[in-house]
Amino acid sequence: MAAAYSLISTFFSNSPSPSTAFSRSPNTKSIFSLSRHRVCLHRSPNLTTFALHNHYNHSPQAPLSSALDSLLVLCTSVALSFSLFVADVDSASAFVVTPPRKLQNDELATVRLFQENTPSVVYITNLAARQDAFTLDVLEVPQGSGSGFVWDKDGHIVTNYHVIRGASDLRVTLADQTTYDARVVGFDQDKDVAVLRVDAPKEKLRPIPVGVSADLLVGQKVYAIGNPFGLDHTLTTGVISGLRREISSAATGRPIQDVIQTDAAINPGNSGGPLLDSSGSLIGINTAIYSPSGASSGVGFSIPVDTVSGIVDQLVRFGKVTRPILGIKFAPDQSVEQLGVSGVLVLDAPANGPAGKAGLLPTKRDAYGRLILGDIITSVNGKKVSNGSDLYRILDQCKVGDTVTVEVLRGDHIEKIPVLLEAKPDES
Repeated sequence: MAAAYSLISTFFSNSPSPSTAFSRSPNTKSIFSLSRHRVCLHRSPNLTTFALHNHYNHSPQAPLSSALDSLLVLCTSVALSFSLFVADVDSASAFVVTPPRKLQNDELATVRLFQENTPSVVYITNLAARQDAFTLDVLEVPQGSGSGFVWDKDGHIVTNYHVIRGASDLRVTLADQTTYDARVVGFDQDKDVAVLRVDAPKEKLRPIPVGVSADLLVGQKVYAIGNPFGLDHTLTTGVISGLRREISSAATGRPIQDVIQTDAAINPGNSGGPLLDSSGSLIGINTAIYSPSGASSGVGFSIPVDTVSGIVDQLVRFGKVTRPILGIKFAPDQSVEQLGVSGVLVLDAPANGPAGKAGLLPTKRDAYGRLILGDIITSVNGKKVSNGSDLYRILDQCKVGDTVTVEVLRGDHIEKIPVLLEAKPDES
């Protein structure tokens, strides 16, 4: 208010009228007295009012001066009204200042990790050819989706095999929402890994930094980025709940060893996306969850990057993974347990396969239809074989061209048979 009064008094003091004077009356809050003018301001506790008392000197000799004085009084009243309005407003409610958002150090690290790695994560759409029943037109219909990530500047995209299984066409959407047709470079059904390739400009491709999984510890923080339920680039956080888990490949049933268990939320659509450590380096591929309902239940699994790197290198170079096989078909583990024995029961050993060439006997029926059990594998190279997972685990440590000693139970006696391992046949 003092500032407003000062402004008005200055205004009047600058008036050209020689008779301008300023005075305050004790009976009113403020009284301004001018020549031929009296401006009175009355203020009550509950209501602010003001009255302007104008006493004109109706002299016919000063019409111009009267008009100027009237304009002066009007400006004075407007200025006083504005000053009273501003003075009555509470300063705390008149100006609401929002302080800048302050994040904790761990929050800033998480935000930075997401921003730096999101451009490396892609969205994959699986398209299947369907024929319209009425028009007989062949249409491409989305039958699934998943996640993946950029492996290198050459356009290689890494994902899970089950994300692309059964696709007639594949489309990859980058972080900037540009979409490209993708072709399959190769896949490994046993380890649920696949490599695609897109013809995208190199400046749009940001390869993800690859870390190591051999030195991981239970309890360290991990971050999963993916596209759950089609919601692109979603971040979930958690910790490593367990190491050296074992799950089965959805395609072949072959075990995948040294799998990482995490409680980071992994939902349908996260498959194929990266699992990162706190430095933003790739430590695994999100591949499966343990859930009766199909949604995240806090138990997710990721294929370790040390396993993935070797597979991807072979797929990029040769388009396939060279893995040794015995060349047999064996019975489910439950069937062998019902027989009261431990091992792997050979159901079939094709004559052109490694086991057939070595002389392993398959299960068959005699002339009367009675079942004659084949050989039961009990060990390979001196390592005990109790079930199919044990057999796969031993073979994963061998190479094509190795000769292994297979110990089998044939009838009521044990035999040791040398078998030359061969490469797994190509798959289309």
